[in-house]
Amino acid sequence: MSAATAGPAGATAGGVPAVAIRGLRVAYGSAVVLDDLELTVPAGTALCVTGANGAGKSTLLRCATGLQAADAGTIRVFGRPPGRSAAFWRDVATTVENPGWYSGLTVREHAELIRLAHGADPADGALDKLFDLLGLVPLADAAPLTLSSGQRQRFLLAAVLARPSRLLVLDEPEQRLDTDIKPVVAELLRTYVAGGGALLMASHDPEFAAEVGGERLTL
Repeated sequence: MSAATAGPAGATAGGVPAVAIRGLRVAYGSAVVLDDLELTVPAGTALCVTGANGAGKSTLLRCATGLQAADAGTIRVFGRPPGRSAAFWRDVATTVENPGWYSGLTVREHAELIRLAHGADPADGALDKLFDLLGLVPLADAAPLTLSSGQRQRFLLAAVLARPSRLLVLDEPEQRLDTDIKPVVAELLRTYVAGGGALLMASHDPEFAAEVGGERLTL
């Protein structure tokens, strides 16, 4: 496992899939976005969801993380319904919803706080390697709200990769990244999955999805 990330924490759970969805249905008024959808993401595997804008990729990820209620179907994350409990979010790291940042903390201090809050040592060198890989070293002392969209995306990815987790749910992690950074992120995600973590992500970039590997689901 790369020392640049905290990596999966207790990734296996007695054979229970990281994500299991059956008969998922979501509609916005009369427009049905997802209908009778089924998927399984075992621990140690990756599933990339593709499809056109409006196909329901983000809706699926929001339902899988408990951020949106489904109209029908069942969703289980490590055998339990997704929710907003602290225990759930200790297992799951996601970029589906933009986080709020503390205005008085730097980019580096945010990453240290996240790592410390999840039981990892912020001074063990892992953050140094992660920041170097993602090109965040020159931005370590910046305030998050001053970052460009591409810089903010790299910072957001660092935030989810800096902490232990069992499941990553990422909405277009390649979005707004420079061409030279995409392979780096793909390798970090491959390392996470190889270490036993599960990955559920949406992507618009076929090349990036191929670099990450795993199964595909087209909506």
